[in-house]
Amino acid sequence: MANKRLKKMYSEIDLKKSYSVLDSIKILKENSKVKFDETVEISINLGVDPKQSDQMVRGVVGLPNGTGKSVVVAAFVREDKIEEVKSFGADIVGAEDLVAKIESEGVFFDKCVATPDMMPLISKIAKILGPRGLMPNPKLGTVTVNLKDAIKNIKAGQVEFKVEKAGIIHAGVGKISFDENKLEENIKVFLDALYKAKPAASKGVYFLNAYLSSTMGVGLKLDLSSVI
Repeated sequence: MANKRLKKMYSEIDLKKSYSVLDSIKILKENSKVKFDETVEISINLGVDPKQSDQMVRGVVGLPNGTGKSVVVAAFVREDKIEEVKSFGADIVGAEDLVAKIESEGVFFDKCVATPDMMPLISKIAKILGPRGLMPNPKLGTVTVNLKDAIKNIKAGQVEFKVEKAGIIHAGVGKISFDENKLEENIKVFLDALYKAKPAASKGVYFLNAYLSSTMGVGLKLDLSSVI
């Protein structure tokens, strides 16, 4: 059934055409027939060589209208800070006990933050957190003394981005149920942040191409001139 639906959608779309962000959103919303709230995802192929350390693209951006996703946040803090950090909205809080639980059970949260003094302890589980992109990092604001703002930003819709080996960045920018203009605003803010993260060593065209899709929908090529 899903394959038939996708074939029908593709037959009605000009795959050689580049669509404006707003038109792409409208097409995805019109063709969303599933019973769950699909995630709207953007994929951008960048003109960088991720194998070169000076061409790595990584950062965070707060989407003005959030992601529509409920995020479970874990916080690594000393025992005397646990109750305070819980009041900031952290779902899971701990120190040695949290590290031990992760060692035995694996990862059971979406994001994590830590105070700087906890990093030596967290290094014990770096091989578990690192491959999942969960290792706290001061450059991403997840290692900080200001956990209140860090947790607030994550809960409000902060999105991390990191270029993959093939030079591609993927990110969820909202839900299909979002108002069209709110989705468009999220996408523009995300692309602006990505553009500002362009490495000085990257020469030539930076945004090679970009596609917008939904979880169960087609991929639409974006006309980036409509947003950049």
